Amino acid sequence: MALWEGIVRDDPDRAMPFFFPLRAYEKVKDVADPAADWKRRLVNAFRRDVHALHGHLGEAAGAARLLSLDVPTARAQWVEPGEEWNKIGYFRVFGSRLRYEWKGESRTIEVRSLISWRGEWYVVHLNAVR
Repeated sequence: MALWEGIVRDDPDRAMPFFFPLRAYEKVKDVADPAADWKRRLVNAFRRDVHALHGHLGEAAGAARLLSLDVPTARAQWVEPGEEWNKIGYFRVFGSRLRYEWKGESRTIEVRSLISWRGEWYVVHLNAVR
């Protein structure tokens, strides 16, 4: 999975295929310059978070094995137009978890916010919403 590989290798570019796409963001968000907001705010935060999560893994980074991304789809909520500076509605879910194993022990990393776009879940915020 691209997100996990990006975290383990401390390479945000490798994780970008799992990040909410610019074209989708431009269609969804009702902000003055969605492309600039996406790049300056969201992508920069995502890049920082990938580096921080890599640091959090520490010595586990090279030896950790991804088990799953657990998305609590039953908790997904429909976000109405206008609720989160959006032009159109979408499904959003908080509290997904990357489950991994390190030295025989199961551990998790929280993924704060995913948005569904055309049937696929994408990261919008790895850590706290900024």
